[in-house]
Amino acid sequence: MSGDAPAGDGDLAVQIMDMSGANGSDPVETVTGFEDIEHANAFARRYVRDSVERCRAPGLDAKAVLDAWFAFGEDAEVLGAGDDGWVSRSELKDFADQPVRDAEDRNWRALDPRRDEDDDADEDEA
Repeated sequence: MSGDAPAGDGDLAVQIMDMSGANGSDPVETVTGFEDIEHANAFARRYVRDSVERCRAPGLDAKAVLDAWFAFGEDAEVLGAGDDGWVSRSELKDFADQPVRDAEDRNWRALDPRRDEDDDADEDEA
């Protein structure tokens, strides 16, 4: 975390990083429009959880899952939340150790603020 000072809700963002290094140090994308810190944290957590699960293959132990994630996965960092922002290192080992049991734990799409923007655009076109 870069030590960002706590900011207003409009300043929250989640930066998606490609762990393979294909983008260098540049983010793959930056998602904005979160209602509050809890929304941004939940989105980032589910995004990383989903990425870990996509790297899990049958027969892989936890170390191999982590190795695959560091080689091919995507990380998420909450910006504009200071020390209150969720960070993957706090749960990454647990994610690798325990396959997801509830699909909702990896459903970041349900929390994606861009979904609301798409819904608004559809209403404007109607």
